Amino acid sequence: MTFVESPIRLRKFWPLVVLGAGAVSATAQAPGAWPPPPRFRVVTLAERGSGDHQKFVDAAKIYLNRLAAENGFAVDHITGTERIDQEFLSQYQLLIQLNYPPYRWAPTAKDAFVDYITRGKGGWIGFHHAALLGDFDGYPMDPWFSQLLGGIRFTHYLPDFARATVKIEDRSSPLAKGLPASFVIDREEWYTWSQSPRPNVNVLATVDESSYVPDTMIKMGGDHPVVWSNPHYKARTLYIFMGHHAGLFDNPSFVQLVRNAIFWGAGQ
Repeated sequence: MTFVESPIRLRKFWPLVVLGAGAVSATAQAPGAWPPPPRFRVVTLAERGSGDHQKFVDAAKIYLNRLAAENGFAVDHITGTERIDQEFLSQYQLLIQLNYPPYRWAPTAKDAFVDYITRGKGGWIGFHHAALLGDFDGYPMDPWFSQLLGGIRFTHYLPDFARATVKIEDRSSPLAKGLPASFVIDREEWYTWSQSPRPNVNVLATVDESSYVPDTMIKMGGDHPVVWSNPHYKARTLYIFMGHHAGLFDNPSFVQLVRNAIFWGAGQ
């Protein structure tokens, strides 16, 4: 005997068939769907170098690439200022100066950067070499960068390095989120400057000069800021002194500070 399905029974199950086909189609299309736009865009500026400084830059790029992938933002990397102008910077909510000094900037790039900071078009984080303020490599002191960093001038450093304790001063700052009251940096040069930037900036952290191992006579004399922001500009600006070697990215507190700085600097 031949079985014939009734029209009523077919109509009863037809919506289920259509729903199933639609679900399969949506699943099949998902891999080809357009990715969402990035939450924000970051560009890093790093000098071409070798040794510990280059290793720090390389480790920073690896960390930033991973952080961007995990948090839905985009990051690009450049190794000179030749491409920087106002149109270029308009793509980015944050510029990170990775061990690039405050000199050797192309004139167009410098003008665009000054406009970017003074008009608050984006944020800025400077590491380590960003505070090499003085006469270096045949370049004169840059007064504008000196003011951005609190009116300081580089005077000395610890060529043999020292272990030291960094103390967080402003525990209420979003930049201090997840950080302990103090943490140890195993190895750094601990720059000194002509004066403390404190009168002109908001200090987030200082280094405890009494904790230097080995001890040294090269000190600021007590007040030695190492992380600070400058509230006198429309842009969010932050200087982080540490940045000599790649091992910093094995330090959970340093990594947390960098993470906080990125989202704060980008206005997130």
